[in-house]
Amino acid sequence: MKRKRIFIWLVVCLAVLVGGAGVYAYQVYSNVNQTLESVHQPVRREAIEVRPEPLELKQLDPVSIVLLGVDERQGDRGRSDSLMLVTVNPNENTTKLVSIPRDTYVTIEGKGRQDKVNHAYAFGGVPMTLNTLERFLGIPIDYYIEVNMQGFQEIVDAVGGVTVHNTFPFSYEGHSFAAGSIPLNGAQALAYARMRKEDPKGDFGRQERQRQVIEAVMKKGASFSSLTHYEEILQVIRQHVRTNLTAAEIYEMQKDYQQAAQSVEQIEITGEGKRIGGIWYYVVPEAVRQQLSNQLRKHLGLATES
Repeated sequence: MKRKRIFIWLVVCLAVLVGGAGVYAYQVYSNVNQTLESVHQPVRREAIEVRPEPLELKQLDPVSIVLLGVDERQGDRGRSDSLMLVTVNPNENTTKLVSIPRDTYVTIEGKGRQDKVNHAYAFGGVPMTLNTLERFLGIPIDYYIEVNMQGFQEIVDAVGGVTVHNTFPFSYEGHSFAAGSIPLNGAQALAYARMRKEDPKGDFGRQERQRQVIEAVMKKGASFSSLTHYEEILQVIRQHVRTNLTAAEIYEMQKDYQQAAQSVEQIEITGEGKRIGGIWYYVVPEAVRQQLSNQLRKHLGLATES
């Protein structure tokens, strides 16, 4: 995929490895399959938004995927530091990417209260996060990919570091970043992607830097030389990734859905910062939410709502 692909490197890296199976033959194919089996984690929940008919990838049904970048803290479940929705329509060969600001003011489904969307993960993990997003966006969510932020750092090291173009100089978490083209190792890339308070664009600026790093990782991961590090990359995935996508579904999407990655529309959710009860939230007007919902429903081949 093209832009706004936080943590979609799971699918992309695996696609690269599977595509390179002719080099390492059975050994790579077997190791990839073992990795996919180890990261597969079904989610038990009662969906809020339900498809009129069951999803059929073999029939090229449009699909939705939530990408969760989780910042785990010692002693608690952690929070979803990054949230992104990806919808893919293989019939139109188009992809839509929606970054969801973590401070977005939503109803936490199953909690009976309104709060920041990233708190849904702290309250109820993946199931509560998916249900909350389904209610907010008004669409069924088919799959999730969850990545521990530590994996963000390790995947950069696994591909031998990356180079990004920084638009303004800043320092964060003991690292200094000059303006211009700069090389980053894993620890530097994580700090570069996390900073937001010094960014004039706030969370949106942070998301742009995250996209830069991911695009650089994917460019590096697509090179032939990265195949020599495939065992290290798979080890990072095994340690830090969980998804309800099965191996068969990932292979199916790689085969029939990847053409949609050539036409990508990124969608920014319009809202404004407000203090409610002394706490800062990102508030999305209902008209904006409804318009976004209908746009996504149409892309998924579902009836829109008035």
